[in-house]
Amino acid sequence: MGLDFADDARSVLDERFTAREKGYSGSRQVIRACAHAIRALHRGEWEAAHELIGQAGSQLADITDMLALHPDVLHAGFVWDAAKEYAEARVTEALFKDEPVPGFTELGIDPVPYLNGLGEAVGEMRRRMLDLLRDGDVDGAEKALQAMDDIVDLLASMDYPDGMTSGLRRTTDVARALVERSRSDLTATVVQERLRQDLSRLLPNA
Repeated sequence: MGLDFADDARSVLDERFTAREKGYSGSRQVIRACAHAIRALHRGEWEAAHELIGQAGSQLADITDMLALHPDVLHAGFVWDAAKEYAEARVTEALFKDEPVPGFTELGIDPVPYLNGLGEAVGEMRRRMLDLLRDGDVDGAEKALQAMDDIVDLLASMDYPDGMTSGLRRTTDVARALVERSRSDLTATVVQERLRQDLSRLLPNA
């Protein structure tokens, strides 16, 4: 029995395994850089955040190019996880800076991880809104809530099976719940502020 193809099979699998390990390690670095960038955004360290996001984008592009000859590895999941985190970081940065939100073509990623990253950005915007409320910036908080609303409306319009969208429906449900909680928080703050102003007018010396 002439099974003389073992070396050829081993060569192909060795190459695939090497590509997988490099892609996995690189994807983890992208995810880590994006997490640090988002924390920097919340601290107001926008230059540092922008640099980290740029590094993550370059590394993600390198990973995608490297795995172009290994589509089974490219679509194994961990690269999409990195792309999702990158999308979340880029969207969050744009919203914080009141800049146009980049689309998936501009970021050079598939729409599925992009949409999931867009949905996760809602959580960062809720935190941003609460920070603005604590600072007394009600107008800024209202603007943040509107951005969250717009994102959920867009996600809700993507009516496709979960198998195609990597669980986008659940991401949308979570984002919608965050929006409703945020709307309640904002409404309570606005009502309290109006009551305070009314009392100040009625009892100016209180």
